[in-house]
Amino acid sequence: MSTHDVNQALLAAGASLLLIIDMQEKLLPAIRETDALRGRVARLAQAARLLSVPVWATEHWSQKIGPTHADLLPHIDRTVAKTHFNACREAAFLSRWPVGRTRVLLAGTEAHICVLQTGLGLAQAGYEPVLVADGIGSRRESDRLAACERWRRYGLEIVTSEMALYEWLETPAHPAFRDVLALVK
Repeated sequence: MSTHDVNQALLAAGASLLLIIDMQEKLLPAIRETDALRGRVARLAQAARLLSVPVWATEHWSQKIGPTHADLLPHIDRTVAKTHFNACREAAFLSRWPVGRTRVLLAGTEAHICVLQTGLGLAQAGYEPVLVADGIGSRRESDRLAACERWRRYGLEIVTSEMALYEWLETPAHPAFRDVLALVK
C-alpha cells in the first residue's frame, strides 16, 4: 500500500490476520518489559478472535526455545514451526494462508530480527504487513526502535493495538464492542 493511498488506510477485520512471532517461553524472559508486552499481545489476540480475525503464531526452533507462552496459546488458531528468521521462507507458512487475509498485523519478538524479516518477506510475497508498535519487543530498546525505523524506511505501515481494534470494530454498535472495550480498559 502506498503511503498516500487513503482509500485503503483503515484496517478491516475481514481482510486482516494477526501474526504473533516467536512469543516463546524461553525467549520472553530476555525481552525488555516482557510482562507488559505479553499482556498487550494477549489482549490483542483475544480481541482479534472476538472480531473473527484469525490469529497465527510462529515458533522458532521450539525444541530449543520452547513453545509459545501459555498465556497466548488459548487465543491462537494456528502455530507454524520455523527455522528461518523470516517465516515466509518456511514451505508450510504461506501454503495454508486464508483467502482474502492480505493485511497482516505483526506482533512479537524480536522486533529487529524475526518480526522485521517476516514483515519484509510478507511484503515481498504481495501481502500488506502492518507492525503493531506496542506489540513488539527486543532485548534492547535501541533494537526495537531501529526495527521501527527500518519498517518506515520501506514504507510499511505501523499502528498501535488500540488503533487496530477500533478500526476492526468500525462502530460502537458492533456486537463485540463491549467485550473488546473491556480488554482495552
